Amino acid sequence: MSKNFIFSSESVGEGHPDKVCDTISDYVLDACLAQDKYSRVACETYAKSNLVVVGGEITTKAKLDFNQIARQAIRDIGYTHDDDVFHADKVLIMNAITSQSPDIAQGVDARKAVGKKKAEQGAGDQGLMFGYATTETPELMPAPIMYAHKLGRALTKIRKSGKVAWLRPDAKSQVSVRYVDDQPVAITNVVISTQHAHDVTHKTIEEFCIEEVVKKVLPKRLLTKKTLFLINPTGRFVVGGPQGDTGLTGRKIIVDSYGGMGRHGGGAFSGKDPSKVDRSAAYMGRYVAKNIVAAGIASSAEIQFAYAIGYPEPVSVCVNTFGTAIEGITDAKIEKAVKEVFSFKPANIITQLNLLRPIYSKTTNYGHFGKNDKDITWEKTDKVKDLRRALKLK
Repeated sequence: MSKNFIFSSESVGEGHPDKVCDTISDYVLDACLAQDKYSRVACETYAKSNLVVVGGEITTKAKLDFNQIARQAIRDIGYTHDDDVFHADKVLIMNAITSQSPDIAQGVDARKAVGKKKAEQGAGDQGLMFGYATTETPELMPAPIMYAHKLGRALTKIRKSGKVAWLRPDAKSQVSVRYVDDQPVAITNVVISTQHAHDVTHKTIEEFCIEEVVKKVLPKRLLTKKTLFLINPTGRFVVGGPQGDTGLTGRKIIVDSYGGMGRHGGGAFSGKDPSKVDRSAAYMGRYVAKNIVAAGIASSAEIQFAYAIGYPEPVSVCVNTFGTAIEGITDAKIEKAVKEVFSFKPANIITQLNLLRPIYSKTTNYGHFGKNDKDITWEKTDKVKDLRRALKLK
């Protein structure tokens, strides 16, 4: 990529149909882990109009009412207005949950099995995961996705406060950032689409979003006279959520990760317990990449690793700092140091990041990375000294 470019990333609100499904799936996961931390959960949700289908494979000792969990998730999102076709108390819910396949279970469980290479806990599936970090923002995240998330989070906070009665749950945001010499210098475009009550004017929505959201959330130094604001650019957004579009768990993986700036292995996060490396190893990747950048070893870092189902060791580990590493430190040296400091075995990832807890509803919306919360353990930078020591840096 050229050093001078414009890069865009989007975020979506809690009421977006796909995020509704992610939220329900993570509510189910947390409910299982709250009663049985060794629950095996792969929960998928589908939503359209007034129908919700909760399916997947769950093996747990927890005693749960999945229908009530789904309704509570929808209620917490805010689909409770009398004119909502998709309403927390009125949706039809179908339960299509079965137990985890025993063939998968024997690969994940820390026990011997015919044909299994090792008796340790193995990866819950094959796959490749990426972690990424950059110095562009205080959160060590790419600027476009962080700004898009902040807009969405601000809209939701205002809506749930009740101060703006016409706001409704479905929303999208998008931010385009101009880079010069690989550094963000200006915001060129801001797009906000927010669902609203039928009796509010477009002018009111536009003025509110620009003055009360955009200008109060985004860095003033990056907003210029040339910044283009596109607010509800179709002119009307009354019909939203699952009434207006179909929702499905796991369809917003770029929103969930790095907004397209860092690569993604393709696996979704929500609804999956940490034995699924799609989720836990992606969190581990962020943990590693963030510590590399926080240690001052590089200004941008990406790590990729891959697994075979049932096998405990990653089949590959690769570090890329895009030429930003400090002088005398190669990516190969960083990779060696990473392997010394971190363990990528699924069981060890779970232990290192303390993942057998009902924390996942905190991750569902506005990105799984870049959050300041003590439960989001993969955002810690507690391995900085260990990495520098492994690289023989002062």
